Amino acid sequence: MQGRLRRPFLGIMLLGCCALAAFTRAAPAQEAPAVTVADPIARRIALWDEFTGRFEAMQRVEVRPRVSGYIDQIHFVDGAIVAKGDVLFTIDRRPYEIAVEQARADVLRNQAQVQQAAVDFSRAEELVKTAATAVRELDQRRATLDVDRAQLMSAQASLRNAELNLEWTHVTAPISGRASDRKVDVGNLVAGSGEQTVLTTIVTLNPIHFVFEAAETDYIRYTRLNASGQRPSSRDTGNPVQLRLTDETEWAHTGKMNFVDNEINAHSGTIRGRAVFDNKDYFFTPGTFARLRLFGGFMDVLLVPDSTVVSDQARKIVFTVGADNKVGAKPVTLGAIALGLRAVTAGLAADDRVIIGGLANPFVRPGVTVKPAPGEIKPVEAGPAVEVVQTRPAGN
Repeated sequence: MQGRLRRPFLGIMLLGCCALAAFTRAAPAQEAPAVTVADPIARRIALWDEFTGRFEAMQRVEVRPRVSGYIDQIHFVDGAIVAKGDVLFTIDRRPYEIAVEQARADVLRNQAQVQQAAVDFSRAEELVKTAATAVRELDQRRATLDVDRAQLMSAQASLRNAELNLEWTHVTAPISGRASDRKVDVGNLVAGSGEQTVLTTIVTLNPIHFVFEAAETDYIRYTRLNASGQRPSSRDTGNPVQLRLTDETEWAHTGKMNFVDNEINAHSGTIRGRAVFDNKDYFFTPGTFARLRLFGGFMDVLLVPDSTVVSDQARKIVFTVGADNKVGAKPVTLGAIALGLRAVTAGLAADDRVIIGGLANPFVRPGVTVKPAPGEIKPVEAGPAVEVVQTRPAGN
C-alpha cells in the first residue's frame, strides 16, 4: 500500500524539477544596470563660520540735568531722531537769570574798586617821589590794588559759573541718535547734583555694532591661520563679515570686524568679538538678534550634487565606479553648499568617477558591475571662482 502511494509522489517531484530546469534555461541573464558618472568639480572656496549675536549701539547716553529745578518745557517727541545739540528739556530759568544778574553786579562793583585802587596807587607813587608820603603807604596801596584785582577775578569766575548754570537749564542732546521716551513730565522737580534724575536715553544708530561670542576652538584656529598668513587678524584688519536677520534667507548685509576682546571667558570658554555695519537708513535696531558669518580662510574642495550623497548609519557615502566598472562606496567628509553643489572636504579624489545618475536603481550597490555612461557635473547656481560657503550649521 505504501509503495503504491510513494510512486505517484516521486513522479510529481520529477516533473516539477524538469519544469524548473526548463524555466531556468529559458530566463535571460540580468543585464548590468546603466549609470551616469562624472568627475567632481575641484574648487577653492572661502570658509565662513557662523555665529549668533545682537546689535548694540556704538554709544548710549543717559541724559541727566546738570542743574536742579522744575521742568518747564519738553522739546522732543518720544522715540524721535535727535541731533547733537538739540534742546530736549528746559528747566525753569528764572532763578538762574537772577543769579547771572547778581554776578554781573558783583563784577561791576569789583571793577570800580580796582579802578579806584589803581588811581590811589598811582598817586602814592608820585608822592613817594617827592617824599610827601611814606613808602609804607605805597606798599599798602599796592596790596589794596592786588586784593581788589583778585576779588574782580573771583567775581568774573562767579559770573561765568552763573552763566554756565543758566545755559544748562537747556538740556541738550549730547550725541546724535534716537531718543527714548521722556522719564519725567513738565512740572516735575529734577536734581542736578547727587542722585541726578534720568530724563531720557539716546543711542546712536549709524554706524552700529554687532556683538557675538566665538568658541575658544575657533579663536585658536583663527590664531593659527593668522600666524601662517592664510588670514589676517581681526584685531589688525577689518575682516569681512556677512549678516542675515531672522526673517532673511540670504546674507544680504556686509560689514567688517573692528574688535576682538583681550581674554577668553573662563566660565563659557568663549571670546567676545564685534563687527561694525553701516546703518544709514536706521534699519538695524540695538538689541536685534541676527546671524553673522566671519571669513575663516580658504580650502580646496571637490563639489558633487547633493543628491549623490547617501547615508549609511552615521556615515555619509558617495558611490563611485572603478576601472573594472564595479561600484564602490567611499565615506566622505562634507562641507556646506557652494554653487548649488555639496562640498566634499575629504574622502574623494579628483579623478573618481562619481555616480550622478541611476542611483534609484535597487541593483546599484557596492560590488555590482554597472554600465557607466559619461556625464558632467555643472554648478546649479552662478557664482565667483572663489565661492562663499558656511563651515558649520547655524547655531553652533
